[in-house]
Amino acid sequence: MPDFEITVASADDMRLLADWADAEGWNPGHTDGQAFFAADPRGFLIGRLDGEPAACISVVRYGSDFAFLGFYITRPSLRGQGYGMRVWDAGMARLAGRNVGLDGVVAQQDNYRKSGFRSAWNNIRYEGTTHADTAVPSGVTLVDARTLPFDQLAAYDRQFFPAPRDSFLAPWLSAPRRTTVAALRDRELHGFAVMRSCRAASRIGPLYAGSTEVAAALVGALAATAPGGTVAIDVPDINVGAVRLAERLGLTPSFETARMYTGAVPRIDHEGLFGVTSLELG
Repeated sequence: MPDFEITVASADDMRLLADWADAEGWNPGHTDGQAFFAADPRGFLIGRLDGEPAACISVVRYGSDFAFLGFYITRPSLRGQGYGMRVWDAGMARLAGRNVGLDGVVAQQDNYRKSGFRSAWNNIRYEGTTHADTAVPSGVTLVDARTLPFDQLAAYDRQFFPAPRDSFLAPWLSAPRRTTVAALRDRELHGFAVMRSCRAASRIGPLYAGSTEVAAALVGALAATAPGGTVAIDVPDINVGAVRLAERLGLTPSFETARMYTGAVPRIDHEGLFGVTSLELG
């Protein structure tokens, strides 16, 4: 019988997870792993078959009662043999008693429903180059978000995410090969976004804003610094204004997932959520 062992991933394993995600067409960020690993170092599991990586999953815990599942991948040549399910069971056991969220690709959504997940909305990846009007609204100033007190950014993030995640957010802002921008009006935050360099289009996430005009200005400022001007945003269709903005900016759908939860849909500010942070960690 082949030997199959499930262990916590190492820091080096995070590069392998990114390679597998890239092979799936998920377009991972070049330095995402730094923030992912800092969020919950024990939250990434690897199943090894005779010593070789065979399947993986991320099961990151936030606060006392929330968690997010991602990176659920089995090597293509080993699919259908139960190895992925064994890693899934180990991951879900780690999250017992918590409301678990995930962003499920279309092909796996029925399987997630069988495991107790229920759909809340769809995230549609819009990407391309934009030449639409992204003028900064009157009275609003755009600044590098990294110049602001971290407490101010963390408090703003909590409007759009179900649990505190300071250990994730800090490296998400400061990791190499990313750009941050915040919108201020009378020194109060009215928007906040991060763009990171990825293996294909640069991805913007999170994208939070107090209005469509502010969101457009944030996208415009970031797109102006993106290689080739090409960006991608995972837009929650629960925010109709965000979908309309992506279309007005000339971006087109390229990928889709369903945001799903095992428990009640968390109460967050959906109207201000124009782009989710990460399909892997929420």
